[in-house]
Amino acid sequence: MPEQSTPASPLDVPEGDPFGPHNLPYGVFSTADAPERRRVGVRIGGHVLDAGAAALALGSPYAQLLAQPSLNPLLAAGRTAWRDVRRALTAWLTSPAHREDIEPLLHPLGAVTLHLPYEVADYVDFYASEHHATNVGRIFRPDGDALTPNWKHLPIGYHGRSGTVVVSGTDVVRPSGQRKAPTDPAPVFGPSVKLDIEAEVGFVVGTPSELGRPVALADFRDHVFGLSLLNDWSARDIQAWEYVPLGPFLGKSFTTSVSAWVTPLEALEAARVAPPVRDLPLLPYLDDADDEDPGGFDLRISVAINGQVVAEPPFAGMYWTAAQQLAHMTVNGASLRTGDLYGSGTVSGPETGQRGSLLELTWNGRDPIELAEGKRTFLEDGDEVTLTAWAPGPDGTRVGLGEVTGRIVAAG
Repeated sequence: MPEQSTPASPLDVPEGDPFGPHNLPYGVFSTADAPERRRVGVRIGGHVLDAGAAALALGSPYAQLLAQPSLNPLLAAGRTAWRDVRRALTAWLTSPAHREDIEPLLHPLGAVTLHLPYEVADYVDFYASEHHATNVGRIFRPDGDALTPNWKHLPIGYHGRSGTVVVSGTDVVRPSGQRKAPTDPAPVFGPSVKLDIEAEVGFVVGTPSELGRPVALADFRDHVFGLSLLNDWSARDIQAWEYVPLGPFLGKSFTTSVSAWVTPLEALEAARVAPPVRDLPLLPYLDDADDEDPGGFDLRISVAINGQVVAEPPFAGMYWTAAQQLAHMTVNGASLRTGDLYGSGTVSGPETGQRGSLLELTWNGRDPIELAEGKRTFLEDGDEVTLTAWAPGPDGTRVGLGEVTGRIVAAG
């Protein structure tokens, strides 16, 4: 009889897989046989580990922390717990001694439902790409300065709506609101005709802070657990009419999509890079010139519409870092809460193919892009947008970030 081969184990992740044991992002999932039971999961290759069940089976002191329907308890546990849990998960998923216990607790990725992995407390969106801000300024202020006078002195941001943050795969209903073109005599009401994307990176806060106490640049790692991709959908026509003088509101608050996976900062050590050289001096609470820990992240993002890549924005060129954004967000004494989410703002590079919004890619509709389905200036009903990304990992590996997908459906 021919010798039978041993079935491949889901723990034998192929070399080069961006979701190998060097990554291990966290999420929350449920299975078809228990759809109401949400569990903390960790992605390994094409499978999801039931982290709570694994911790219980192996007698981990963190079993109760992981046997939860949300990441919030783990987020709130702090940096020491984050390190310990990651170290334990790495051992469970790589040591042959644990295979017998771990393999039955792995679920194929295609057989689970992924949920919003944490309860979003507050949501803040920034405007940290100099290339994006310059493009937007040139579009809307062609006869003036592209950047506002404050742009290189502080990370500009605004408070969004945490209740409309949704997990990847959730449909995006086209928003309605007031819009008025410069030549129109009065505003009209109706569905947005300039629905756009914003390719961003979101940072997830774990450890809270005390009201009245700013968080310093050096304390970034003690408070921020990890990051994920984020698409801050934008109705440009609604936004243009409403945003003066107080800023974005209905044009942004209808939906923000985030990945189902949160990549811990520890998985991205090899991706840390220095931010661009700043050409104006910064106030002390934002000055990172002498920091030994580089504040930037080398993340390579791809934007696809209906499966066709239309842009590849580079995150390494962001002018303001996540640590600076956190420091500025709290410098007035505002406190952090577990589950706070803050977005980087649209990621754009210096080249046309590196722009992270249709506003820039089509220059506000002047230069349509070509898709297989036809030309696009802004999104049409039925369009599906997918953000993916990877970062350099240890020893030449790649760290994959979970994708963010959303499909546009007609206004209700």
